[in-house]
Amino acid sequence: MIRLLLSLLVLSSALHAAPNILLLIGDNWSYDHAAANGSRAVRTPVFDRMAREGMRFTNAFCPVPSCSPTRSCIVTGRAAHQLEDAASLWSKFPGKFRVFGDALSQAGWHVGFSGKGWSPGNFKDFGRDLNPAGAEFKDFPAFMAGRKEKQPFFFWFGSTHTALHQWRAGTGRARGIDPTQVRVPKALPDMPEVREEITDYLAQVELMDEAFGEAIALLEKNGELDNTVVIHTSDNGWQMPHGLAHCYDEGTHVPLAVRWPGRVKAGSVSDAFVSLTDFAPTFLEIAGLQPWPEMTAHSFVDVLTGGPPTVKRDRMFIERERHANVRRGDLSYPVRGVRTAEFLYLRNLRPDRWPAGDPQLYHAVGPYGDIDGSRTKLYMMTHAKDPAVKPLFEMSFGKRPAEELYDVKNDSDQVVNLAADPRFAKVKAGLSASTDAWMRETNDPRVDPATNVWDRYPYFGGKAKELRQAKQ
Repeated sequence: MIRLLLSLLVLSSALHAAPNILLLIGDNWSYDHAAANGSRAVRTPVFDRMAREGMRFTNAFCPVPSCSPTRSCIVTGRAAHQLEDAASLWSKFPGKFRVFGDALSQAGWHVGFSGKGWSPGNFKDFGRDLNPAGAEFKDFPAFMAGRKEKQPFFFWFGSTHTALHQWRAGTGRARGIDPTQVRVPKALPDMPEVREEITDYLAQVELMDEAFGEAIALLEKNGELDNTVVIHTSDNGWQMPHGLAHCYDEGTHVPLAVRWPGRVKAGSVSDAFVSLTDFAPTFLEIAGLQPWPEMTAHSFVDVLTGGPPTVKRDRMFIERERHANVRRGDLSYPVRGVRTAEFLYLRNLRPDRWPAGDPQLYHAVGPYGDIDGSRTKLYMMTHAKDPAVKPLFEMSFGKRPAEELYDVKNDSDQVVNLAADPRFAKVKAGLSASTDAWMRETNDPRVDPATNVWDRYPYFGGKAKELRQAKQ
């Protein structure tokens, strides 16, 4: 009885001391597209404020350039290849995998989400009643209304403002976004049509920022902002060729700012490599809970607070399996690789397959279906034989060699593959060995070159065109 009372006292003390946690997570929003990260074309005052009053990260990456796989990693703190079906888009989420939200709820926290939680995929038929992100609420005010007095909370605010189906023609100009100030990555044709579409996407970035600002305003009104850790980020990169579903920086490099008054130095900038997978153990540590043995990720509270480093953060491992179901036979396009401050190394494990999907519609999205149907994609397909577009088309739509290596210091858009250059043989060998070691240490099924397990997992998505029409 005495031990029980002591345990209850410790729990009560921890709950009273723990700050709240608010996760602001965008959908398909790349690192470059925030003013605090250097963009001159877009206004992101809320993200900029979180950076100004907290810590901004220059090397935050998603573990998989795809929505539900990255979100699977976020909720479990585990590498995607350890999560069976959940390593792929439109997958199932097996109920056997522990998620941090359940642990917070069991410890007495008020936990929930609105908008896009763990998605898209199927969790209801496989052992979970609640979304892996928590209980669903209409919005943040509704969530706060259901909270007990002084109860610590975790809230996941998942915006979909920046999803492709929201990029309506003319919205960028209507918001006064100047196409001449837009930076067109070297993998895309620098044409007026492309610049116009980028402004329409940036208009949605601004609307997302405004929506997140409403959550911040509510906390300020309630006098709770300074007792809340705010994490402002994105799940993966934008839905342009060379972006979403592809392991280049346009698909994996994401904005991240963390505001935590009293613990994080205002205006600080970190170059440490942080994965979104690290969120789960970080949230548990903030709550006074222990990470689980199966987690491959590591809390970055030490980075936030300036404490002694607990792990070396000089690289980020990246992977992908099946994104959309766009290859005959339900085939995946498996990639493993590593990003450092100097280089990006990628290993295409099935280079005989089309990385962007089959040239003809198989099941989802359309031709080359692992590139979503932007106007820029259509332009590139229509002008694929034009001399100025042809090399760019081959780069994003064509087949790729077994290995890729990019000098990110001098080639930030990753358009010059150095894998066959003998001057970089030693670098490539070192990064290849690092990738092998990570795969072995994390029990990656792809250590066996013959495995094709992800080709056999069920796909629960319909055709993307039908999904977009249903949402509109």
